[in-house]
Amino acid sequence: MEAMSAQAILRPRRQITLPRGVCDELGIAPGDRLDVEVRAGSVLLRPAKRRALDALKEIQDAFARARITEKELQEEGRSVRRQLTAERYGKAS
Repeated sequence: MEAMSAQAILRPRRQITLPRGVCDELGIAPGDRLDVEVRAGSVLLRPAKRRALDALKEIQDAFARARITEKELQEEGRSVRRQLTAERYGKAS
C-alpha cells in the first residue's frame, strides 16, 4: 500500500477535519469512531471498526489453527449453557 500524505488544521475546539481522500482511503465516514494513539511525538489515527475486524480475523485464525469449526463452537456453547442452567436452576433449558 502506498503512503498518503495530507494536511489538516486543528480548530479552536480541538477538532480536525480529515480530507475526503483520507476518509475514502480508510473507508470511514462522518460519525465513525477513530482510535487515537500518541507514539514518539506522532499521532496515529486508526478506524475503530478496523481494529474490531482485525480482532475478529485473529479469532477466526485461532479457530482455524485449532481446527475448531463454527458449528462445533456453537454446539459446545449450547452444552455449557445447558449445564450451567441445570446447575443454577436444577433443570435443563
